[in-house]
Amino acid sequence: MELSELEKIRLKKVFELRANGIEPYPTRANPTHSSQEAIAAFEAAEKQPNPTPVEVTLAGRLRAIRPMGKVVFAHIEDGAGRIQLFFRVNELGEEQIRHFTDYYDLGDFIEASGVMFRTRTGEITLHVHRFRMLAKAISPLPAAKDEVVDGQVIRHATLSDPELRYRQRYADLAVNPEVREIFRKRAAIVRALREFLDQRGFLEVETPILQPIYGGAAARPFVTYHNQLKQQLYLRISFELYLKRLLVGGYERVYEIGRDFRNEGVSFKHNPEFTQLEFYMAYADYLKVMTLAEEMLAYVCDRVLGTRRVTFNGQVIDFNPPWRRISLREALLEAVGIDIAQHPTTESLAEAMRQKGLAVKPNAPRGKLIEGMLGDFVEPNLIQPTFVYDYPRDISPLAKNKPDDPNTVERFEGYVGGMELCNAFTELNDPLEQEKRFLEMGRTYEAEDEDRHPMDEDYLRAMAYGMPPNGGFGMGIDRLVMLLTDRRSIREVILFPHLREREDE
Repeated sequence: MELSELEKIRLKKVFELRANGIEPYPTRANPTHSSQEAIAAFEAAEKQPNPTPVEVTLAGRLRAIRPMGKVVFAHIEDGAGRIQLFFRVNELGEEQIRHFTDYYDLGDFIEASGVMFRTRTGEITLHVHRFRMLAKAISPLPAAKDEVVDGQVIRHATLSDPELRYRQRYADLAVNPEVREIFRKRAAIVRALREFLDQRGFLEVETPILQPIYGGAAARPFVTYHNQLKQQLYLRISFELYLKRLLVGGYERVYEIGRDFRNEGVSFKHNPEFTQLEFYMAYADYLKVMTLAEEMLAYVCDRVLGTRRVTFNGQVIDFNPPWRRISLREALLEAVGIDIAQHPTTESLAEAMRQKGLAVKPNAPRGKLIEGMLGDFVEPNLIQPTFVYDYPRDISPLAKNKPDDPNTVERFEGYVGGMELCNAFTELNDPLEQEKRFLEMGRTYEAEDEDRHPMDEDYLRAMAYGMPPNGGFGMGIDRLVMLLTDRRSIREVILFPHLREREDE
């Protein structure tokens, strides 16, 4: 590693510690309490008529060191919070105090044992009787700086460049407590989703990530190769086709939370790998799934935030059911003045779009033209939770037709904060119709088009055994976390987002 001058000084301390018989990276640590447990134990002891000393051993990262002659004050931080340490020459001796000030730096991990007490200023503190190094930090963490705004002191971490924060997430987490809080909330959101589905009789399952045939969504896959089997495989783009196989097998309610992989562009709401929730529910249709979805998201808000009203990008969003419902036909009529029901062919719709001055993508099928208008003119304006329903058949090969309209399927997408959050169907369970759809997709879309859906004969074989009518649902967990933590980039809510290689790499 190339080291800075400061890092070389710290590295020299590692060598000197070892030369003096002190291991700066010992094998074991033995804390007895977290910082908050120690504080709680001391507060409980204070209330007793004859309080007994509270002896504890704490471990954490040094955040502040303040030498004051024969005493030293310091703060350490662990997973529960911060706590003050007090070192005094009377207990430790001058040599130990000098050892601490000479060899310990901000960012080092330390173990300290002693007795809890309250200082004259009222701060609960550990009076240190013994201490040792747990891990020497060679590289100093980015420093914090204080700024006074309207009489309040606001602390800013100097690690503020987004690119550097994403590349060095470990440092970002170490110096920015608000970033750590995002990922605590993310974990709580996933936990709440599981609770909701488990309570309603859904079974959590795991399906293959490496698949011989990709499917279940419109996306270009990542391709890999199994050397032993001499087989080309794909990283999954969806769980759908495997989860619906389980309905054939006798499970009536299944879900999976896991990673999907799509070899497509990146944006503030797209990452090549992302976390998805999908569930499938026998004997349900897209209307029942709508109701379940809005109930589920209200439950998550209650459990994680304690409120159903959240602020995202300066807008207050209300997750209380029921959500607004609007057909795709109505939404486009409002947004661009085109009634898609009056234009059942690609040619007719393309001409109507040209008359409105809209761009028409060459060779795009009717459904793709509709989808493009939805993304450009409807989606950005759907701030409050909204279900847009009834979609073109030719971009929804796994959804069931509306009984009175052969060109439209029972599908909805949920939009919040100006972006798509979820997607759901009344699932197609007719194997003959499904085979027809796969063949149509193969003819309609070119080989390199991401909307081309490959023929999956094993899935058709499963359907031939009988699949119960069912409703399916998919939702991006990352986007939900963005909404509930008020973050405008998906990279803010993924611990290690994918980034381009840097030139110096």
